[in-house]
Amino acid sequence: MLILASRSKARKRILKDLGLKFKVMPSSAEEHKGLDTHPARTVKYNALLKARQVAGRIKDGIVIGCDTLVWQNGRVFGKPKDLKDARTMLKKLSASPHRLYTGIAVIDVKRRKEVVDIEETKIFMERLSDREISNYFKRVSPLDKAGGFDIQGLGGLFIKRIEGCYFNVVGLPVSKLFVCLKKIGASLLMLFCAVTFYGCSTEYNIASNSQDWMMYSTEKEVAMGDSLSKQVEKEYKVVHDPEANERLRRIGEKIASVCDRKELLYRFRIIEDEKEKDMVNAVSLPGGYVYVYKELMKVADSDDELAAVLGHEVAHIAARHSIKRLQAIWGYNILSVLAAGTRNPDFAHGAQAAYLSILSGYSQEDELLADKLGARYTRRAGYDPGAMLSFLEKLRKRHKKEKPRALSYFKTHPFISERIKVTKEELGEKISFEDFININ
Repeated sequence: MLILASRSKARKRILKDLGLKFKVMPSSAEEHKGLDTHPARTVKYNALLKARQVAGRIKDGIVIGCDTLVWQNGRVFGKPKDLKDARTMLKKLSASPHRLYTGIAVIDVKRRKEVVDIEETKIFMERLSDREISNYFKRVSPLDKAGGFDIQGLGGLFIKRIEGCYFNVVGLPVSKLFVCLKKIGASLLMLFCAVTFYGCSTEYNIASNSQDWMMYSTEKEVAMGDSLSKQVEKEYKVVHDPEANERLRRIGEKIASVCDRKELLYRFRIIEDEKEKDMVNAVSLPGGYVYVYKELMKVADSDDELAAVLGHEVAHIAARHSIKRLQAIWGYNILSVLAAGTRNPDFAHGAQAAYLSILSGYSQEDELLADKLGARYTRRAGYDPGAMLSFLEKLRKRHKKEKPRALSYFKTHPFISERIKVTKEELGEKISFEDFININ
């Protein structure tokens, strides 16, 4: 029996998404605050303390104990005491890079074996304004989270990048857990491997010109897209403007007809965030869904500019960026939830988590490839691919004037300066000095 010595919802969710059966037995051990020691030593000590306290209450089982602290410039951050403390904490953490340490202890009670290890991840955040923090706290409670934010939810939109294990920031470093289980000789390791790799295959991706490791077939990818689209259309208003929708459909279908994944049925829809009606953005989902915000339709006032935007989004689908991002972050089981659709009771959680993961942005490599492919598709469809440059310049000017927001195009489509440079290279245009520096 696997026993989690923690009340953490995030840790429970990770184990559940991995398909493992486990029991929760929260530890009552009093944590060491770590004011006079390095956080790495503190979290290891606390993790073992928690695991031993629970192990002493049972005769058999494998106990997992964890402890997490955030460290920045010599100061340790744990869970905030109240909203005021959380606000101060998040403001400071967003000002400069910080490190998150998780200690993990695994004890085989019957065989009296114990292993302790640590995972460290460096986090780079956007500098947050008071308004952004207030809006975030209206939707998410920070009090049960080290540092006051969650990377797997809306807090992920504030993360520029991380160096290290993603799951460590969520709350349970899965790869380190594998190592600890292996060291104590737990047979559960085989279960992890079976859950993760069952049904996987590799296939050649024409768009990315690479051999991709995929968990799911195109058919199941489409099923996931169907599930995610229901979540999108539940949260956002679908715009039923015949003229605008016809324009979007006409241009979108031309782009889709020349892309590298013609086996999909592409669906192009206009949505509006009723709380922020001037939001300019676009998002693509697995299986052929492309959503364009109403305001973007106005900003991309020429068909060439709209075609360039759609070319970029279709390129993400053709290269399977969203499905690869989801399987890298969430693994086999949460995607099974999406593939099963609303028949699965965990559908709502899985769909929301997956959608937020996509919205939090792609890697620089994925964005640049989507720009190259997007320019290619735009040209093949008979539009001017250089229109992406004029569109990005429009947004750059707009971005300097508008209030900060989590889901702006610049937050969900980063690396703008580098993207302009790469697009110019694809089009054979002259590259200026400004294209080589970060002037987002």
